[in-house]
Amino acid sequence: MPDHADGPVRPGARERRRRATSFRRPGRTVRRDLSQLLCALAGLGLGLPAPLVTGGPQVDAGRVVSVLFTLGFGVISLVSVIYSVLFLVVQFSASTFTPRLGLFRHEPIVWRTFAFTIGLFVFCITSGLAIGSREGVSVFVPCTAVLLTLVALALMRTLQMRAFDSIQLGQSLTAIAARAHRLYDALYVDPYAPAAAQPLPATDTDTGTGTEVRWTRPPAVLQSIDVPALLALAREHDFSVAFRVAPGTTLTEGTVIARVAGDDARAAVLLTTLSTGVERTFDQDPELPFRLLADIALRALSPAVNDPATAVEVLDRLEALLIRLAGRDLAVGRFHDSAGRPRVSVPVPGWDHYVRTAVDDVLFAATGSPMALRRTRDLLRTLVERVPEDRRAVVLDRLRWAERTGAEAYPLVWEDDAGEGREGPFGGHTRGTPG
Repeated sequence: MPDHADGPVRPGARERRRRATSFRRPGRTVRRDLSQLLCALAGLGLGLPAPLVTGGPQVDAGRVVSVLFTLGFGVISLVSVIYSVLFLVVQFSASTFTPRLGLFRHEPIVWRTFAFTIGLFVFCITSGLAIGSREGVSVFVPCTAVLLTLVALALMRTLQMRAFDSIQLGQSLTAIAARAHRLYDALYVDPYAPAAAQPLPATDTDTGTGTEVRWTRPPAVLQSIDVPALLALAREHDFSVAFRVAPGTTLTEGTVIARVAGDDARAAVLLTTLSTGVERTFDQDPELPFRLLADIALRALSPAVNDPATAVEVLDRLEALLIRLAGRDLAVGRFHDSAGRPRVSVPVPGWDHYVRTAVDDVLFAATGSPMALRRTRDLLRTLVERVPEDRRAVVLDRLRWAERTGAEAYPLVWEDDAGEGREGPFGGHTRGTPG
Protein backbone atom coordinates (compact mmCIF):
# COMPACT_ATOMS: atom_id res chain seq x y z
CA MET A 1 0.00 0.00 0.00
CA PRO A 2 1.63 3.27 -1.05
CA ASP A 3 2.43 5.96 1.46
CA HIS A 4 1.17 9.52 1.19
CA ALA A 5 2.62 12.86 2.14
CA ASP A 6 0.93 12.84 5.52
CA GLY A 7 1.87 9.27 6.36
CA PRO A 8 0.85 5.71 5.45
CA VAL A 9 -2.77 4.88 4.79
CA ARG A 10 -4.34 3.07 7.70
CA PRO A 11 -6.05 -0.26 6.99
CA GLY A 12 -9.69 0.36 6.37
CA ALA A 13 -9.19 4.07 5.70
CA ARG A 14 -10.82 3.71 2.30
CA GLU A 15 -14.02 2.34 3.88
CA ARG A 16 -14.01 5.12 6.45
CA ARG A 17 -13.66 7.78 3.77
CA ARG A 18 -16.53 6.17 1.90
CA ARG A 19 -18.70 6.49 4.98
CA ALA A 20 -18.09 10.22 4.97
CA THR A 21 -20.38 10.51 1.96
CA SER A 22 -23.30 9.86 4.34
CA PHE A 23 -22.27 12.96 6.26
CA ARG A 24 -22.42 15.31 3.30
CA ARG A 25 -24.41 18.53 3.43
CA PRO A 26 -27.78 17.94 1.72
CA GLY A 27 -28.83 20.33 -1.03
CA ARG A 28 -32.58 19.83 -1.20
CA THR A 29 -33.45 23.42 -0.27
CA VAL A 30 -31.21 24.70 -3.03
CA ARG A 31 -32.76 22.30 -5.52
CA ARG A 32 -36.29 23.37 -4.54
CA ASP A 33 -35.58 27.05 -5.08
CA LEU A 34 -33.60 26.32 -8.21
CA SER A 35 -36.36 24.16 -9.69
CA GLN A 36 -38.89 26.97 -9.35
CA LEU A 37 -36.51 29.42 -10.99
CA LEU A 38 -35.68 26.99 -13.79
CA CYS A 39 -39.35 26.26 -14.50
CA ALA A 40 -40.13 29.98 -14.60
CA LEU A 41 -37.21 30.58 -16.99
CA ALA A 42 -38.29 27.61 -19.13
CA GLY A 43 -41.81 29.00 -19.34
CA LEU A 44 -40.42 32.38 -20.36
CA GLY A 45 -38.03 30.85 -22.89
CA LEU A 46 -40.77 28.72 -24.44
CA GLY A 47 -43.48 31.38 -24.31
CA LEU A 48 -41.59 34.12 -26.18
CA PRO A 49 -40.72 32.19 -29.38
CA ALA A 50 -43.83 29.98 -29.44
CA PRO A 51 -46.04 32.54 -31.27
CA LEU A 52 -43.34 32.87 -33.95
CA VAL A 53 -43.93 29.29 -35.09
CA THR A 54 -45.67 29.45 -38.47
CA GLY A 55 -45.94 25.77 -39.38
CA GLY A 56 -49.21 23.86 -39.24
CA PRO A 57 -52.81 25.08 -39.26
CA GLN A 58 -53.54 28.62 -38.16
CA VAL A 59 -56.19 29.61 -35.62
CA ASP A 60 -57.63 32.95 -34.61
CA ALA A 61 -55.14 34.78 -32.42
CA GLY A 62 -57.80 36.49 -30.30
CA ARG A 63 -59.34 33.20 -29.23
CA VAL A 64 -55.91 31.73 -28.50
CA VAL A 65 -55.03 34.69 -26.29
CA SER A 66 -58.26 34.21 -24.33
CA VAL A 67 -57.52 30.52 -23.87
CA LEU A 68 -53.94 31.22 -22.77
CA PHE A 69 -54.96 33.82 -20.20
CA THR A 70 -57.73 31.57 -18.91
CA LEU A 71 -55.36 28.62 -18.51
CA GLY A 72 -52.62 30.81 -17.04
CA PHE A 73 -54.70 32.40 -14.33
CA GLY A 74 -56.76 29.25 -13.82
CA VAL A 75 -53.72 27.11 -13.15
CA ILE A 76 -52.68 29.47 -10.37
CA SER A 77 -55.62 28.10 -8.40
CA LEU A 78 -53.68 24.85 -8.22
CA VAL A 79 -51.17 26.63 -6.01
CA SER A 80 -53.87 27.32 -3.43
CA VAL A 81 -54.94 23.68 -3.64
CA ILE A 82 -51.35 22.58 -3.03
CA TYR A 83 -51.08 24.74 0.07
CA SER A 84 -54.49 23.60 1.31
CA VAL A 85 -53.55 19.94 0.95
CA LEU A 86 -50.19 20.59 2.56
CA PHE A 87 -51.79 22.32 5.54
CA LEU A 88 -54.39 19.55 5.92
CA VAL A 89 -51.86 16.72 5.87
CA VAL A 90 -49.36 18.44 8.16
CA GLN A 91 -52.07 19.31 10.67
CA PHE A 92 -53.53 15.81 10.56
CA SER A 93 -50.15 14.12 10.99
CA ALA A 94 -49.21 16.41 13.86
CA SER A 95 -52.43 15.73 15.76
CA THR A 96 -52.77 12.02 14.93
CA PHE A 97 -49.20 10.68 14.77
CA THR A 98 -46.55 13.08 16.09
CA PRO A 99 -45.77 16.78 15.60
CA ARG A 100 -42.26 15.82 14.48
CA LEU A 101 -43.52 13.92 11.43
CA GLY A 102 -43.03 16.14 8.39
CA LEU A 103 -42.66 13.58 5.62
CA PHE A 104 -45.30 14.95 3.23
CA ARG A 105 -44.01 18.49 3.62
CA HIS A 106 -40.64 17.34 2.26
CA GLU A 107 -42.03 15.17 -0.53
CA PRO A 108 -40.44 16.10 -3.89
CA ILE A 109 -43.86 15.94 -5.59
CA VAL A 110 -44.98 18.98 -3.55
CA TRP A 111 -42.33 21.41 -4.74
CA ARG A 112 -42.11 19.85 -8.20
CA THR A 113 -45.82 20.43 -8.77
CA PHE A 114 -45.48 23.96 -7.43
CA ALA A 115 -42.51 24.67 -9.72
CA PHE A 116 -44.22 23.21 -12.80
CA THR A 117 -47.35 25.27 -12.10
CA ILE A 118 -45.27 28.45 -11.98
CA GLY A 119 -43.60 27.54 -15.28
CA LEU A 120 -46.96 26.87 -16.93
CA PHE A 121 -48.33 30.20 -15.69
CA VAL A 122 -45.31 32.07 -17.06
CA PHE A 123 -45.60 30.26 -20.41
CA CYS A 124 -49.32 31.06 -20.86
CA ILE A 125 -49.00 34.72 -19.93
CA THR A 126 -45.83 35.24 -21.95
CA SER A 127 -47.29 33.54 -25.04
CA GLY A 128 -50.49 35.56 -24.79
CA LEU A 129 -48.59 38.83 -24.58
CA ALA A 130 -46.16 37.81 -27.34
CA ILE A 131 -49.02 37.16 -29.76
CA GLY A 132 -49.95 40.81 -29.54
CA SER A 133 -52.05 42.06 -32.47
CA ARG A 134 -51.48 39.08 -34.75
CA GLU A 135 -54.47 37.89 -36.73
CA GLY A 136 -53.53 34.22 -36.65
CA VAL A 137 -51.20 31.91 -34.77
CA SER A 138 -50.07 28.33 -35.23
CA VAL A 139 -52.11 25.63 -33.54
CA PHE A 140 -48.83 24.64 -31.86
CA VAL A 141 -49.33 27.32 -29.20
CA PRO A 142 -52.75 26.29 -27.83
CA CYS A 143 -51.88 22.59 -28.19
CA THR A 144 -48.71 23.10 -26.12
CA ALA A 145 -50.65 25.01 -23.47
CA VAL A 146 -53.31 22.29 -23.23
CA LEU A 147 -50.67 19.55 -23.08
CA LEU A 148 -48.79 21.30 -20.28
CA THR A 149 -52.06 21.81 -18.42
CA LEU A 150 -52.77 18.08 -18.62
CA VAL A 151 -49.31 17.39 -17.19
CA ALA A 152 -50.03 19.83 -14.35
CA LEU A 153 -53.32 18.05 -13.64
CA ALA A 154 -51.52 14.70 -13.61
CA LEU A 155 -49.01 16.06 -11.11
CA MET A 156 -51.88 17.42 -9.03
CA ARG A 157 -53.54 14.01 -8.97
CA THR A 158 -50.27 12.40 -7.88
CA LEU A 159 -49.97 15.02 -5.17
CA GLN A 160 -53.46 14.27 -3.90
CA MET A 161 -52.76 10.53 -3.81
CA ARG A 162 -49.56 11.14 -1.87
CA ALA A 163 -51.49 13.35 0.52
CA PHE A 164 -54.06 10.59 1.02
CA ASP A 165 -51.29 8.06 1.68
CA SER A 166 -49.67 10.40 4.19
CA ILE A 167 -52.71 10.36 6.47
CA GLN A 168 -52.80 6.54 6.55
CA LEU A 169 -51.03 4.83 9.43
CA GLY A 170 -49.50 2.03 7.37
CA GLN A 171 -48.19 4.36 4.69
CA SER A 172 -46.67 6.71 7.26
CA LEU A 173 -44.95 3.89 9.11
CA THR A 174 -43.66 2.47 5.82
CA ALA A 175 -42.33 5.87 4.79
CA ILE A 176 -40.45 6.26 8.09
CA ALA A 177 -39.00 2.75 7.82
CA ALA A 178 -38.00 3.26 4.18
CA ARG A 179 -36.08 6.43 4.97
CA ALA A 180 -34.46 4.71 7.92
CA HIS A 181 -33.37 1.79 5.73
CA ARG A 182 -31.79 4.12 3.19
CA LEU A 183 -29.93 6.00 5.93
CA TYR A 184 -28.71 2.85 7.69
CA ASP A 185 -27.63 1.16 4.48
CA ALA A 186 -25.52 4.20 3.62
CA LEU A 187 -24.20 4.78 7.14
CA TYR A 188 -23.57 1.28 8.48
CA VAL A 189 -21.90 -0.59 5.65
CA ASP A 190 -19.74 -3.02 7.63
CA PRO A 191 -20.91 -6.13 9.53
CA TYR A 192 -20.44 -6.28 13.27
CA ALA A 193 -17.27 -8.18 14.19
CA PRO A 194 -16.36 -7.64 17.86
CA ALA A 195 -13.40 -10.00 17.77
CA ALA A 196 -11.84 -8.12 14.87
CA ALA A 197 -12.51 -4.65 16.22
CA GLN A 198 -9.36 -2.74 17.06
CA PRO A 199 -9.39 0.38 19.24
CA LEU A 200 -8.42 3.49 17.36
CA PRO A 201 -5.66 5.69 18.77
CA ALA A 202 -6.83 8.68 20.73
CA THR A 203 -6.22 12.13 19.30
CA ASP A 204 -5.63 15.39 21.14
CA THR A 205 -9.29 16.30 20.80
CA ASP A 206 -10.39 12.95 22.21
CA THR A 207 -8.26 13.43 25.33
CA GLY A 208 -9.82 16.81 26.13
CA THR A 209 -7.15 19.14 24.82
CA GLY A 210 -7.56 21.67 22.04
CA THR A 211 -9.70 24.74 21.50
CA GLU A 212 -13.39 24.61 22.36
CA VAL A 213 -15.84 25.88 19.76
CA ARG A 214 -19.10 27.08 21.28
CA TRP A 215 -22.45 27.94 19.74
CA THR A 216 -23.05 31.69 19.92
CA ARG A 217 -26.13 32.01 17.71
CA PRO A 218 -29.86 31.66 18.53
CA PRO A 219 -31.05 28.16 19.49
CA ALA A 220 -31.18 25.77 16.54
CA VAL A 221 -31.15 22.06 15.74
CA LEU A 222 -27.98 20.66 14.24
CA GLN A 223 -29.23 18.94 11.08
CA SER A 224 -26.08 17.89 9.25
CA ILE A 225 -22.30 18.12 9.11
CA ASP A 226 -20.48 18.38 5.81
CA VAL A 227 -17.71 15.95 6.73
CA PRO A 228 -16.05 15.80 3.27
CA ALA A 229 -15.66 19.60 3.25
CA LEU A 230 -14.43 19.55 6.84
CA LEU A 231 -11.87 16.84 6.02
CA ALA A 232 -10.51 18.98 3.20
CA LEU A 233 -10.23 22.00 5.50
CA ALA A 234 -8.65 19.95 8.28
CA ARG A 235 -5.97 18.57 5.99
CA GLU A 236 -5.31 21.95 4.36
CA HIS A 237 -4.82 23.73 7.70
CA ASP A 238 -3.55 20.68 9.63
CA PHE A 239 -6.06 20.41 12.46
CA SER A 240 -8.41 17.75 13.82
CA VAL A 241 -11.97 18.08 15.09
CA ALA A 242 -13.84 16.07 17.70
CA PHE A 243 -17.52 16.99 17.78
CA ARG A 244 -19.27 16.92 21.13
CA VAL A 245 -22.76 17.06 19.61
CA ALA A 246 -24.39 14.87 16.98
CA PRO A 247 -26.93 15.76 14.27
CA GLY A 248 -30.32 16.04 15.92
CA THR A 249 -29.00 17.93 18.96
CA THR A 250 -30.54 21.27 19.91
CA LEU A 251 -27.81 23.89 20.17
CA THR A 252 -28.25 26.64 22.73
CA GLU A 253 -25.98 29.58 23.42
CA GLY A 254 -22.76 28.39 25.01
CA THR A 255 -23.08 24.76 23.93
CA VAL A 256 -19.67 23.21 23.23
CA ILE A 257 -19.91 22.03 19.63
CA ALA A 258 -16.44 20.56 19.22
CA ARG A 259 -12.80 20.65 20.21
CA VAL A 260 -10.23 21.59 17.60
CA ALA A 261 -6.58 20.54 17.95
CA GLY A 262 -3.88 21.98 15.74
CA ASP A 263 -4.48 25.32 14.06
CA ASP A 264 -6.50 27.05 16.77
CA ALA A 265 -6.96 30.11 14.59
CA ARG A 266 -9.07 27.99 12.27
CA ALA A 267 -11.32 26.63 14.99
CA ALA A 268 -14.36 28.67 13.97
CA VAL A 269 -14.11 27.49 10.36
CA LEU A 270 -16.02 24.33 11.20
CA LEU A 271 -19.19 26.42 11.69
CA THR A 272 -19.30 26.87 7.92
CA THR A 273 -19.69 23.11 7.49
CA LEU A 274 -22.78 22.84 9.73
CA SER A 275 -26.40 22.98 8.63
CA THR A 276 -28.94 23.99 11.25
CA GLY A 277 -32.69 24.46 11.30
CA VAL A 278 -35.75 24.38 13.49
CA GLU A 279 -36.36 20.60 13.41
CA ARG A 280 -34.60 17.27 13.07
CA THR A 281 -34.20 15.65 9.66
CA PHE A 282 -33.42 12.18 8.33
CA ASP A 283 -30.22 13.29 6.58
CA GLN A 284 -27.69 12.41 9.30
CA ASP A 285 -29.88 11.62 12.32
CA PRO A 286 -30.11 7.82 12.63
CA GLU A 287 -31.96 8.05 15.94
CA LEU A 288 -34.84 10.08 14.46
CA PRO A 289 -36.75 7.09 12.95
CA PHE A 290 -36.81 5.38 16.36
CA ARG A 291 -37.92 8.61 18.03
CA LEU A 292 -40.77 9.10 15.55
CA LEU A 293 -41.99 5.51 15.84
CA ALA A 294 -41.79 5.59 19.62
CA ASP A 295 -43.74 8.87 19.69
CA ILE A 296 -46.52 7.37 17.57
CA ALA A 297 -46.70 4.34 19.86
CA LEU A 298 -46.77 6.51 22.98
CA ARG A 299 -49.60 8.62 21.59
CA ALA A 300 -51.54 5.45 20.73
CA LEU A 301 -51.06 4.11 24.27
CA SER A 302 -52.05 7.36 25.97
CA PRO A 303 -55.35 7.30 27.92
CA ALA A 304 -56.79 9.92 25.56
CA VAL A 305 -56.32 7.70 22.48
CA ASN A 306 -56.14 4.15 23.92
CA ASP A 307 -55.32 2.42 20.62
CA PRO A 308 -52.97 -0.48 21.46
CA ALA A 309 -53.38 -2.01 17.99
CA THR A 310 -51.57 1.01 16.53
CA ALA A 311 -48.81 0.56 19.09
CA VAL A 312 -48.46 -3.07 17.99
CA GLU A 313 -48.02 -1.99 14.37
CA VAL A 314 -45.35 0.48 15.44
CA LEU A 315 -43.56 -2.22 17.44
CA ASP A 316 -43.45 -4.36 14.30
CA ARG A 317 -41.48 -1.59 12.56
CA LEU A 318 -39.26 -1.00 15.58
CA GLU A 319 -38.38 -4.68 15.67
CA ALA A 320 -37.46 -4.66 11.98
CA LEU A 321 -35.18 -1.63 12.40
CA LEU A 322 -33.45 -3.04 15.48
CA ILE A 323 -32.85 -6.36 13.74
CA ARG A 324 -31.41 -4.47 10.77
CA LEU A 325 -28.88 -2.78 13.05
CA ALA A 326 -28.14 -5.77 15.27
CA GLY A 327 -25.53 -7.27 12.97
CA ARG A 328 -23.87 -4.08 11.78
CA ASP A 329 -20.87 -2.10 12.96
CA LEU A 330 -22.29 1.06 14.49
CA ALA A 331 -18.94 2.73 15.28
CA VAL A 332 -18.83 4.91 12.18
CA GLY A 333 -18.08 8.26 13.75
CA ARG A 334 -14.37 8.65 12.95
CA PHE A 335 -13.19 9.87 9.57
CA HIS A 336 -9.75 9.98 7.98
CA ASP A 337 -8.35 12.22 5.28
CA SER A 338 -6.94 10.94 1.99
CA ALA A 339 -3.64 10.16 3.73
CA GLY A 340 -5.31 8.00 6.36
CA ARG A 341 -4.87 10.42 9.28
CA PRO A 342 -7.81 10.76 11.71
CA ARG A 343 -9.22 14.24 11.27
CA VAL A 344 -12.90 14.29 12.27
CA SER A 345 -14.92 12.40 14.87
CA VAL A 346 -18.67 12.64 15.33
CA PRO A 347 -20.59 11.02 18.22
CA VAL A 348 -22.98 8.40 16.88
CA PRO A 349 -25.55 6.29 18.77
CA GLY A 350 -24.50 2.84 19.93
CA TRP A 351 -26.58 -0.32 20.21
CA ASP A 352 -27.63 0.31 23.82
CA HIS A 353 -28.78 3.82 22.91
CA TYR A 354 -30.91 2.55 20.03
CA VAL A 355 -32.57 -0.06 22.24
CA ARG A 356 -33.34 2.48 24.95
CA THR A 357 -34.82 4.97 22.48
CA ALA A 358 -36.93 2.32 20.75
CA VAL A 359 -38.13 0.32 23.74
CA ASP A 360 -37.93 2.04 27.10
CA ASP A 361 -40.71 4.63 26.85
CA VAL A 362 -43.01 2.26 24.99
CA LEU A 363 -42.33 -0.55 27.45
CA PHE A 364 -43.42 1.50 30.45
CA ALA A 365 -46.44 2.91 28.61
CA ALA A 366 -47.45 -0.61 27.52
CA THR A 367 -47.98 -1.78 31.10
CA GLY A 368 -51.61 -0.65 30.81
CA SER A 369 -52.28 -2.83 27.75
CA PRO A 370 -51.70 -6.59 27.70
CA MET A 371 -51.71 -6.54 23.88
CA ALA A 372 -48.93 -3.96 23.66
CA LEU A 373 -46.96 -5.48 26.53
CA ARG A 374 -47.04 -8.95 24.95
CA ARG A 375 -45.86 -7.53 21.63
CA THR A 376 -43.03 -5.68 23.37
CA ARG A 377 -42.07 -8.91 25.13
CA ASP A 378 -42.06 -10.74 21.78
CA LEU A 379 -39.88 -8.01 20.26
CA LEU A 380 -37.34 -8.40 23.05
CA ARG A 381 -37.37 -12.18 22.71
CA THR A 382 -36.69 -11.91 19.01
CA LEU A 383 -33.79 -9.55 19.64
CA VAL A 384 -32.27 -11.95 22.18
CA GLU A 385 -32.24 -14.62 19.50
CA ARG A 386 -30.93 -12.40 16.69
CA VAL A 387 -28.37 -10.04 18.23
CA PRO A 388 -24.71 -10.94 18.88
CA GLU A 389 -23.84 -12.29 22.31
CA ASP A 390 -22.21 -9.11 23.65
CA ARG A 391 -25.22 -6.99 22.68
CA ARG A 392 -27.79 -9.01 24.58
CA ALA A 393 -27.37 -7.54 28.07
CA VAL A 394 -29.42 -4.39 27.45
CA VAL A 395 -32.15 -6.47 25.78
CA LEU A 396 -32.24 -9.10 28.55
CA ASP A 397 -32.67 -6.44 31.25
CA ARG A 398 -35.82 -5.18 29.54
CA LEU A 399 -37.09 -8.66 28.78
CA ARG A 400 -36.84 -9.65 32.45
CA TRP A 401 -38.78 -6.53 33.43
CA ALA A 402 -41.48 -7.19 30.81
CA GLU A 403 -41.86 -10.84 31.85
CA ARG A 404 -42.12 -9.97 35.52
CA THR A 405 -44.54 -7.09 34.96
CA GLY A 406 -46.75 -9.05 32.58
CA ALA A 407 -46.92 -12.10 34.85
CA GLU A 408 -47.92 -9.93 37.81
CA ALA A 409 -50.40 -7.66 36.02
CA TYR A 410 -52.04 -10.13 33.60
CA PRO A 411 -51.63 -13.66 34.97
CA LEU A 412 -54.62 -15.03 33.03
CA VAL A 413 -53.26 -14.07 29.62
CA TRP A 414 -49.54 -14.30 30.30
CA GLU A 415 -49.13 -17.89 29.14
CA ASP A 416 -46.41 -19.38 26.99
CA ASP A 417 -46.96 -20.69 23.47
CA ALA A 418 -46.14 -24.21 24.60
CA GLY A 419 -47.62 -23.89 28.07
CA GLU A 420 -46.07 -22.85 31.32
CA GLY A 421 -42.64 -23.90 32.39
CA ARG A 422 -40.58 -23.02 29.30
CA GLU A 423 -37.06 -22.01 30.21
CA GLY A 424 -36.33 -18.40 29.34
CA PRO A 425 -33.26 -17.15 27.53
CA PHE A 426 -31.81 -15.82 30.79
CA GLY A 427 -32.52 -18.87 32.92
CA GLY A 428 -35.53 -19.72 35.04
CA HIS A 429 -38.98 -20.06 33.53
CA THR A 430 -41.07 -17.62 31.58
CA ARG A 431 -44.73 -17.24 30.79
CA GLY A 432 -45.70 -16.00 27.39
CA THR A 433 -48.70 -15.41 25.19
CA PRO A 434 -50.60 -18.01 23.21
CA GLY A 435 -49.80 -18.22 19.54
